Amino acid sequence: MLLGTWNLENLYRPGGEFGPRDKAAYEAKLSALAETVRALRPSLLGVQEVGDPAALADLAGMLDGHWRTAVSEHADSRGIRVGFLSRLDLEVLADVETFPAKLRPVQGDDAGTPVATTGRGLFAVRIVTRALTVDAAVCHLKSKLLTYPGGRFQPRDEGERARVGAYALYRRTAEAATLRALADRLLGGAGLDRDVVVLGDLNDEVAAATTQILLGPPGSELGTPGHGRPDKGDATRLWNVAPLIPAERRFSRVNFGRRELIDHVLTSHRLTGRVTADGEAGTGLPDAAGLDLPSVGADPQARRDAAGSDHAPVWIRFQP
Repeated sequence: MLLGTWNLENLYRPGGEFGPRDKAAYEAKLSALAETVRALRPSLLGVQEVGDPAALADLAGMLDGHWRTAVSEHADSRGIRVGFLSRLDLEVLADVETFPAKLRPVQGDDAGTPVATTGRGLFAVRIVTRALTVDAAVCHLKSKLLTYPGGRFQPRDEGERARVGAYALYRRTAEAATLRALADRLLGGAGLDRDVVVLGDLNDEVAAATTQILLGPPGSELGTPGHGRPDKGDATRLWNVAPLIPAERRFSRVNFGRRELIDHVLTSHRLTGRVTADGEAGTGLPDAAGLDLPSVGADPQARRDAAGSDHAPVWIRFQP
């Protein structure tokens, strides 16, 4: 079984403000995305940047067999949202945007506008096979790409850059805490007995504080001396599978020429055991010799007509 996450990069039907300008560009994008999904053969794929749910349905229609789709009702200002593409039936468990009760709103701009919701919904589903039941949450946390007043991508000065960067970090941190609350709900304190996976574009790397918020009690991360030593935290932890990805492929995007792993798969104790015992983790296509991604910059419009995606899928594969 393969479970994964993939940012589809501006998946809109053609003719709108953000997606492909014409039908030919749209069809080229769908064709490239479909080729990757066919080669990946996921049972469940969490997806980001679904600008139009109908476009995700178009993608599903290009695949062999019967595929199901489900998307969050909570989109950002560009209309993008998260969702799932699955070969299995999907039961929707949650679609969350409001911060947890004890988490206060954060500052959103120079005017002090309070923000108390995630930019994109945090969406959870359940899939069931004869061998296992998996509860999965998908997310797309606040981007590191900074947008300044008036839609600018460059600041007037370094003070503005610092302030707007802080507002983005406030929001991404609060979103990570909200995602952790959803993970707690799915785990129910029973991660030793439940297969739970959190998938998504966290817009930060493994060691970032926002990513670390999701892991739970420290001390047994993969690759540390504490891994494999049972303790009370195992029932509530999540494990990032990043250390299982071969080092040369441990990236999912190239930003200004720098390789970054910002898309992540986090698993509960029992699911981590399934992967470490008889599975693997990776980026891109499992059987591909390398991973070739375009380098992106600060203008998201620069690739609106590009085929495929500027992100690589990140996945785990194991025997149920």
